[in-house]
Amino acid sequence: MPSDITHATAARPPADPPPEFEQPNRSVLQKVQHVLHNHPAIVPVLIFALSLLIFAALTDGRNLSGLAIKITLEQVSIVGILAAAQTLVILTAGIDLSIGAVMVLSYVAMGHLAVTYGVPSPLAVLGGFATGGILGMISGLLVTRVKLPPFIVTLGMWQIVLATVYLYTGSQSIRSQTLDAEAPLLKVFGERVVIGGYPVTILGAPVIWAVVLMVAVFAVLAYVMTQTAWGRHVYAVGDDKEAAELAGVRADATLLSVYVVAGLIAALASWAAIGRVGSISPSSFFEANLDSIAAVVIGGTSLFGGRGTILGSLFGALTVGVFATGLKLAGADPQWVLFASGCLIILAVALDQWIRRISS
Repeated sequence: MPSDITHATAARPPADPPPEFEQPNRSVLQKVQHVLHNHPAIVPVLIFALSLLIFAALTDGRNLSGLAIKITLEQVSIVGILAAAQTLVILTAGIDLSIGAVMVLSYVAMGHLAVTYGVPSPLAVLGGFATGGILGMISGLLVTRVKLPPFIVTLGMWQIVLATVYLYTGSQSIRSQTLDAEAPLLKVFGERVVIGGYPVTILGAPVIWAVVLMVAVFAVLAYVMTQTAWGRHVYAVGDDKEAAELAGVRADATLLSVYVVAGLIAALASWAAIGRVGSISPSSFFEANLDSIAAVVIGGTSLFGGRGTILGSLFGALTVGVFATGLKLAGADPQWVLFASGCLIILAVALDQWIRRISS
């Protein structure tokens, strides 16, 4: 019997070696696609660098002058803060078309509380933040409790809020001189940054506090989105809400908090906008909604949610600002700024779709 076993064992064919999976031979374009898929922050940086090179060539380097950089940074400071708020919403696979209108009503509330009703400036600022937070909460409740699409909710809120602004103010502005006399705190972010008695400059152009505020907002949100449970929950809800709920994430509570935070950031942008413009006009920043969306999309955040970075939106906002300033310096008609922004949005979405199609 043992000899039979030995014979059977000797006659058994050797086991096949474990299969080896061949690595796919990728073309150069596929390798680029793979890199961009794994490192989405590269896209907005490249677009920003390319926009700088294009307009440096078109304007013989004038768009890199101190004055042009000053104008660009001051314009970007407001759009950038709004883009940070918009990024949070878009990461959840939503969109906020009312963010600019919320900002306008928030600074109208600040101004009239301080000037018309004589409320102390610090309390007037808090009133503006309360306005932004409440409006964000209303949008969030309509999305999470009533289950309305974010696009419809925020489109309706945009019209309601703007109508409220015009009905309340009668399209009348609060002048800079009035703010200087009665509520100078509201203009603090328009002041130049001075450290140790020396003004902070970029290529000889002074920097205002609104720019510093924008950088601080992006720095804080970048930390929150990458280092806290709340940030991870936002990404999870945007990627797959049902799967996030199965994993224990309170999806509706997270969504509601996102809209409230976005409203508060819009109110912060409104405070900076008062300093940036120097007055309170209900007709200002009517294009802020589209600019913030353009900055987020150009910054690499997917409109389908769950993918993107806060810092990418910063570069997206800078790209929008560079295009606007560069076209003006090149002597182009202002409508070409809208044309360029529209083209950038379409190209950014197409690029995002191409990157998402990569096979793992």
